[in-house]
Amino acid sequence: MDGVDHINVDVDDLEACYDFYRESLALTLVRPPEDFDGAHAMFRTGETVVTLAETGRAEKWHETDMNHPLDKAHIAFETDRAEYERMVSALDDQFPKQGPYDWGEFEGFYFLDPDGNLLEVITRDPPAPDVSRTLLIHDDVE
Repeated sequence: MDGVDHINVDVDDLEACYDFYRESLALTLVRPPEDFDGAHAMFRTGETVVTLAETGRAEKWHETDMNHPLDKAHIAFETDRAEYERMVSALDDQFPKQGPYDWGEFEGFYFLDPDGNLLEVITRDPPAPDVSRTLLIHDDVE
């Protein structure tokens, strides 16, 4: 295997998720919903394509159902420190144990899209000297 070519994400509300992935995550739009016969949208992040598909099979999962983000499968996006900090600030307090986490070689933070899909953003960049916060580790589970 050479890498991940694409990931399909089931959503129940394509319009809300389309805006979130395009605006909040700033993924590169490859094909908008009007390019498809069905309810789909296609984005690119790095070398990987992320396709949203309104199938009616999304999990209807809610943040109150989660004790720890590692309890649920997720997609992780990598970005630079500035974008990472922007997303942590904008999406903080969605659920307990959201992060940020110290994963050794990188720092990670979990969040939900409008349909409750669990996502993570990571950065390999070190924090700015003036940024001080306690990072969670894998074992920070009640």
